[in-house]
Amino acid sequence: MIHLLGIEVAADVLADLAAELAPVFRMACQVRPERLDVAFAHDRMRNQHHSTAILQAMQPLAESGARLLAVTSVDLYVPVLTFVFGEAQLTGSCAVVSLHRLREEFYGLPAREELMRERLVKEAVHELGHTFGLRHCDDWRCVMTSSHGVERLDVKGAGFCVLCGRAVTGARARAAAMV
Repeated sequence: MIHLLGIEVAADVLADLAAELAPVFRMACQVRPERLDVAFAHDRMRNQHHSTAILQAMQPLAESGARLLAVTSVDLYVPVLTFVFGEAQLTGSCAVVSLHRLREEFYGLPAREELMRERLVKEAVHELGHTFGLRHCDDWRCVMTSSHGVERLDVKGAGFCVLCGRAVTGARARAAAMV
């Protein structure tokens, strides 16, 4: 099961994302009604939110055996990078992605809702892939390749390469066997 948690994000964006994620992971995906206040993670000097702190706050909300993906509109960072599109717990249960830099408006361009949603799906699949134990992939077409800019995000595919797809299938099977 994958649960989505919105942080200042429209309900239709979450519902559409849930519909996109379910077939990719072959798991039920639903939007949870509660919201998470992330003001505690705001860094005034950077005017960004610390994604690792958000992940830690999400942990008590995660249900056993399920993944919890938070989708936010705030700008995210980790101390060693200028920004991140998202972050996840490797082999953990929580991940967070941000719409902030996925929107064309951030770059001074006209809004392109369809492109933002396409980028969101790629980033959500990527971060959830980390929760299934996947690391960054060398195949530039695979959704698990690293993306340090929207240009790279736009070039890569929305799906897993064969090797990463097998790894997710294996991780799902191992998790199901433990239940």
